[in-house]
Parts: sequence; structure tokens; C-alpha cells
Amino acid sequence: MNEEASGADELAIAREILRYLEQHPSAADTLDGIAQWWLLRQWTERRLAEVERALSLLRSKELILEVRRQGLPPYYQLNHDKQQEISQLLKVSGND
Repeated sequence: MNEEASGADELAIAREILRYLEQHPSAADTLDGIAQWWLLRQWTERRLAEVERALSLLRSKELILEVRRQGLPPYYQLNHDKQQEISQLLKVSGND
């Protein structure tokens, strides 16, 4: 990784820390706490929407199945009928 990319990463993380502190002005924590609880939580919340869209895409192509259970959140699993299609897709996308 070059210095410019590293500097951009540090700036992005610094902005995330400031964003967290702006939302939680009385927060204080250790290095480990900031990494695990502040930053990971924010990244997880942001990524949740992305994961939801990816699951929707995979469901629309019937590559995964959504299993619904009363009173519980759905879970997702491989559509074994599409195993060959999935393997082919992964081989092609693995060359990116």
C-alpha cells in the first residue's frame, strides 16, 4: 500500500471517530474499545444495508433460499439445485 492510500485510510478512520464522538459527545474509550465498539458498530450498521441488497440479488436469481419461521427472523441457505450455476459464477468472478 502506498503512502497516499494509507493517508486516505487514516483520514477516513479519523472522520469516523469524529462522527461517532459528534453523535456520542460524552463517549470515551481505549484504542481497543474505539476499534471494536465505535468503528466496528458504525461499519456494521452501514454494511447491513449492503448485505441486505446482496441477499435480495441472490434470492432474485434463486441462488440462495430464504427460509421463514414464525416469530423468528428468516435465514438464508444455498439453493442446492443451483450448485453448478453458483460454481460457474464463482469461477468467472474469481478472475476479477
